[in-house]
Amino acid sequence: MSDDKHGEDPELLQAIVTIDDNLSSAVSDEAIIALTDDGIDELKQMLAHARRSTDEWNDFLDSFVDDDELIARIKAKSPR
Repeated sequence: MSDDKHGEDPELLQAIVTIDDNLSSAVSDEAIIALTDDGIDELKQMLAHARRSTDEWNDFLDSFVDDDELIARIKAKSPR
């Protein structure tokens, strides 16, 4: 799967929004995950805050993503 036009890994975004406790404005059913405008802003803020340093990025991934293989793949990339 390739990165979206903003450079975020789609699998990372999906992993973050599919865990109910991660975002206050995520709506999902078994087939569709949607974010409100507030949820999109919240996700952007979370990612911007997490990318301030490598340590914060790694802590963010460990806290908000529940997929060890995805975490390892994302950590191998630069946090930008």
